[in-house]
Amino acid sequence: MQETSLSDLEVAEEMADAARAAILPYFRQTNLHTANKLDDGFDPVTIADRNAEKAMRAVLARHRPEDGIFGEEFGREEGSSGRTWVLDPIDGTRGFISGTPTWGVLIALSTTDGPIMGVIDQPYIGERFLGSAGIAQVTGPSGTAPLKTRSTSALDQAVVFTTFPEVGTPEDRAGFEAVARQAKLTRYGMDCYAYALVAAGQVDLVIESSLNAYDIQAPIAVIEAAGGVVTDWRGGPAHNGGRALAAANPELHAVALEILRNY
Repeated sequence: MQETSLSDLEVAEEMADAARAAILPYFRQTNLHTANKLDDGFDPVTIADRNAEKAMRAVLARHRPEDGIFGEEFGREEGSSGRTWVLDPIDGTRGFISGTPTWGVLIALSTTDGPIMGVIDQPYIGERFLGSAGIAQVTGPSGTAPLKTRSTSALDQAVVFTTFPEVGTPEDRAGFEAVARQAKLTRYGMDCYAYALVAAGQVDLVIESSLNAYDIQAPIAVIEAAGGVVTDWRGGPAHNGGRALAAANPELHAVALEILRNY
């Protein structure tokens, strides 16, 4: 039984608040211990990641016990409602341990067809990007404003982002570079914050690969609510992860997709 009658958006915001409180005491602390989740490579995790996901799961236990949960740190918990909350407590842990304020808390509410609501929260800056049916807004130090993507339709006028210059496999990198060569400006290293900037009308394209569902579901919901398009590199659904192309509008998406289809 639910403890309250909060709306889904109110539940999501309570989760984001709980994650902020769990994470911020550890940000930019010089004695923060970092563990590596990979034997071959580097996939960092900290106590902040784990505490934030625990805090969000506790909110769901109070308000949405019938819903499923899929989180990066603690995996899947099946529900009975047909809905799943998809959580990434710190998207961009590499940035987090480096002190850059470009990581974020990702919260999505999904059905089998994909996300129906998403939150991208940047606790240190104090910005929260929300997207669902009828809602596309950012709340931050300057107040609350609507989210609306840009109308850029020409690739040579576009700003394109990806997190890592190497993107993924050599083929993935070749696809990204084929688009980036024609763009006006290419930037790197923003993790989920780049997707938030697409929704906010600051960035035109984000191209990535090797994603997990918890990396992309919240950005999909936020960007689509703001007028953008997110698919895989073949134009299909991206909510299960893999390759993703996020674009500010359908016209620019079609231009970039035509290039990426070759890779």
